[in-house]
Amino acid sequence: MSVERPERLRRADTLVLGSRMWYNTYLPRMAFVTGTIGRRAIGKGKGMKPIIGLSPLYDEEKRGLWMRPGYLDVLYDCGAIPLVLPFNSDAVDVEQILSICDGLIMTGGPDVHPSRYGQKPIPQCGSIQPFRDELEYLLLDKALSRDMPLLAICRGEQILNVYLGGSLYQDLATELPESINHAMEPPFESLCHKVSLVKGQPLQELLQVEELPVNSIHHQAIRRVSPDLVPMAHSMDGVVEAVWMPSKRFVWGIQWHPEWIWDIDQRHRKIVQRFVEACV
Repeated sequence: MSVERPERLRRADTLVLGSRMWYNTYLPRMAFVTGTIGRRAIGKGKGMKPIIGLSPLYDEEKRGLWMRPGYLDVLYDCGAIPLVLPFNSDAVDVEQILSICDGLIMTGGPDVHPSRYGQKPIPQCGSIQPFRDELEYLLLDKALSRDMPLLAICRGEQILNVYLGGSLYQDLATELPESINHAMEPPFESLCHKVSLVKGQPLQELLQVEELPVNSIHHQAIRRVSPDLVPMAHSMDGVVEAVWMPSKRFVWGIQWHPEWIWDIDQRHRKIVQRFVEACV
């Protein structure tokens, strides 16, 4: 069946086993990537672009996988090929799927279940998708054991921190009432507040600035930082906005969404470009 796609998506098709696909409305295990495949099937040689796996988004109303076009656009613009991964929590399958990839992006999305960091949900906790938590724990386990370059965005940064033993604010307005507004109104292709970059940390060394304007589309955030992570940026209320993992060749987490603003502020594109370069 033919699917009419917006112009922005026509330019940012996703790699799907030799075909093209935008939206899959089957069950979660019916994926953008199916069948028995490996790096040898696709091929990987000198001069080929790195393949970047993206943790999938799931629309509960439509029961379908989807992906924000900005993730695809910025990866193509930085010289990579995006590959939207399936909802498949079989460890052997996940290992094989990641064997195709040169890097991994943990995307934004719903809240991480508080049980993952030893808490019960409070009323202000948002929607949760336990099957996504399960998948992303597997992805993190396999990617980190491979020392695969990883860029974790918004929820991605949060689940990375939780996976490594940290915790979250379930709702900033409730649990940190002195915090600034981190949940901006649309349009998200705009800048909301500034973050201060920690001098001498990789993000500040890359961008060579002390402050960076960002967008902000979240109500949760890192509370207790994992002992394996080091903060790279904070908002004016002290909330951790970026982290990295010194023991790995490239593991960065950022709380804002560069996929919305990479083409209006080239510094956000530069973050993704640095990640892609680590994947080559």
